[in-house]
Amino acid sequence: QVQLVESGGGLVQAGGSLRLSCAASGSIFSINAMGWYRQAPGKQRELVAHITSGGRTNYADSVKGRFTISRDNAKNTVYLQTNSLKPEDTAVYYCNVVEVVAGVTYDYWGQGTQVTVSS
Repeated sequence: QVQLVESGGGLVQAGGSLRLSCAASGSIFSINAMGWYRQAPGKQRELVAHITSGGRTNYADSVKGRFTISRDNAKNTVYLQTNSLKPEDTAVYYCNVVEVVAGVTYDYWGQGTQVTVSS
């Protein structure tokens, strides 16, 4: 089992920045992809950013140029630097980790961290 602990959420004014972190611990064998999703009230959970084990990234169009995902493989940690925040970025942000063990894919989720952007 892999446990994910997120941190870094909070309340910020529009135009501000936050850095989210997600540390994985437990029985880690081979983390593949890591990513961040978010869910606003009344909306479906959506992908924000994703990074592969090789460092390849992709972003939702709504955050391109403002958010940056990175990972520290030695620490099993993924980060999301959020800049130029907008009120529409307000949501609960969830960390996601995909692990592949003996050909079986395991999907883990963090408990979520609230990001609130005031106008």
